[in-house]
Amino acid sequence: MDDLDDMDHRIVSALRARGTDPRVAGAARALSWAGEHGALWLAAGLTAAAVDAPRRTAWLRGTALTAGAHVVSMGVKRVVRRPRPAHVVPLVRTAGRHSFPSSHATSAAAAAVVFGTLGVRAAWPLAAAVCASRLVVGVHYPSDVAAGAALGALTARLGAGWMRGGTRD
Repeated sequence: MDDLDDMDHRIVSALRARGTDPRVAGAARALSWAGEHGALWLAAGLTAAAVDAPRRTAWLRGTALTAGAHVVSMGVKRVVRRPRPAHVVPLVRTAGRHSFPSSHATSAAAAAVVFGTLGVRAAWPLAAAVCASRLVVGVHYPSDVAAGAALGALTARLGAGWMRGGTRD
């Protein structure tokens, strides 16, 4: 096992151990559930589009970018096919058996970028909590989460001009 793999295993083991506290486990499970298939972010974006008529198009495009980032991560996951951590007992069930990149982290980071562009300051801390939850529940390695977050942020950033109604800046 190389140094990165060793570090990945040690970090996920340490964070999964935090899940033995029922309060931490409950919060991590809730965040993981809310982030499943980007549901939290898609619901938030569509709700914002419904109530913020002047920026409806930006909200809808940002939500589409978030969904698109999630779909891209699922495609990468099918190509890479890295197995989920097997050395810890997970706290949640997963939709698939591959872990790289974390689709939760991808959609969370994409949403944080697009919602942040629209002035939602709570998006980044909530996205970070969703990302951390995937480690605490024991279904991803830190490198899965980091790669997913980078993929999501990049996807959203590349579409930021389109989201605002113009061309890519």
